[in-house]
Amino acid sequence: MSETLEHIASAARADAPPAIVLDKVNKWFGTMHVLRDVSLTVATGERVVICGPSGSGKSTTIRCINRLEAHQEGRILVNGIELTDDVKALDDIRREVGMVFQSFNLFPHLTILENCTLAPIWVRRMPKKEAEALAMEYLNRVRIPEQANKYPGQLSGGQQQRVAIARALCMKPRIMLFDEPTSALDPEMIKEVLDTMVGLAETGMTMICVTHEMGFARKVADRVVFMDRGEVVEMGTPAQVFENPQTERLKTFLSQILRGH
Repeated sequence: MSETLEHIASAARADAPPAIVLDKVNKWFGTMHVLRDVSLTVATGERVVICGPSGSGKSTTIRCINRLEAHQEGRILVNGIELTDDVKALDDIRREVGMVFQSFNLFPHLTILENCTLAPIWVRRMPKKEAEALAMEYLNRVRIPEQANKYPGQLSGGQQQRVAIARALCMKPRIMLFDEPTSALDPEMIKEVLDTMVGLAETGMTMICVTHEMGFARKVADRVVFMDRGEVVEMGTPAQVFENPQTERLKTFLSQILRGH
């Protein structure tokens, strides 16, 4: 059954050009080898969830994709452009890649609307009225248009994270990266953020999400990637990874996750 599912998933994406390619990527923090020959190709429109224990290299992997962290060996290509020290190429890539972090990173002195319009106006040179209309469109999509004139401190954590998602979408990215977007939230706020991400996934956007939310992974992911100690240990459809793990490392991780829930 899982082989059939994988075949269907891969066939559906087979004609899609790769959005992201990591080829034998290595990274060190000082003497600590945090990424070890990480290779992963994500097709345009594919939704990939990366999971694994703390310190496994998950967040570092996606932070390398938009050069928030620089890798030392291997190659990373985003929409066919290789990530190097070339500033112009990096700017081009960052315009196409939205990122949502664990912490919301909203500007506290700006309203929600101003937070969402800042980058389109300054980076994309969008007229203010157009940027505001776009921001309201995405605040509607994440279901908080009524919060537009409030400040971040007046919103709940779940609402702030939905603003962070809307803000990223206002740059009209082709790829969205999520780095444990629900880990800083209270349990009752997690669902509203995950629901927002499910809705986004249904639009066909290319997504990579680092998360421990296995229910979300089952519902949304085309592929689940399990990392441990800086390596990609296993990958496959959610059914393969969760129901038929091949390695002891993945079996141990899943038993710990299930025990935690």
